Amino acid sequence: MAIDAFGNYTNGVAYADNSAKAAPEDKSILGKDDFLKLLLLELQYQDPTSPMDTEQILQQTSQLATLEASQNTNDSLEKLASALTASMQYTGLSAIGKLADTGSNAVVLEEGEDATFELYFPVDIMGGKFNILDSAGNIVKSVPIDETSKGIAQYTWDGTDNSGVVKDAGIYYVEAPYTAADGTTGTSRVGIYPIQSIRYEDGTTYAKLGSNYVDFSKIVEVTDI
Repeated sequence: MAIDAFGNYTNGVAYADNSAKAAPEDKSILGKDDFLKLLLLELQYQDPTSPMDTEQILQQTSQLATLEASQNTNDSLEKLASALTASMQYTGLSAIGKLADTGSNAVVLEEGEDATFELYFPVDIMGGKFNILDSAGNIVKSVPIDETSKGIAQYTWDGTDNSGVVKDAGIYYVEAPYTAADGTTGTSRVGIYPIQSIRYEDGTTYAKLGSNYVDFSKIVEVTDI
């Protein structure tokens, strides 16, 4: 590599007049044009007394056509992948401010630890409770919820049931019936949150739901708030 006047490496070869020439093209990989040139050269320099077999020519031509079709298919797939990525990104941006549903209200209880989760309330509430359910839908524990403002609130379950018995580690489910400030009732649950922002990382779109970023492909439904 050459070094320019600023001490940076350049991708080329240095000459006495300080000019730089681009690195030579890599010819170790043959493309469809190279195969066609080779075929034409074979035909040009074949022995007139023993011309190339027609079947062999057809075979090489078929290989060339297959190579070209494969290359065109790869190019099309790359363009399609880029278009789908861009489409997903635009879809994510348009979803900001809408309500996302991950399709699951599960929380994980680790052995010897509390389970922390978040609930979204679309209105100010006077009170309510959150229920911890087992896999059969039975209520394991109910915990009162005080007056809470509209938005996302964080809660903690200590891992015990209504009798104070510590439950086994595993997956549980959370729902929260509430009474709104205007007297109406509703139910919230884990897994439904407003989309606050969108982040792109390594080609993947993530949506910020509550305090966590979730792979956008894990969202099963997006609706207006």
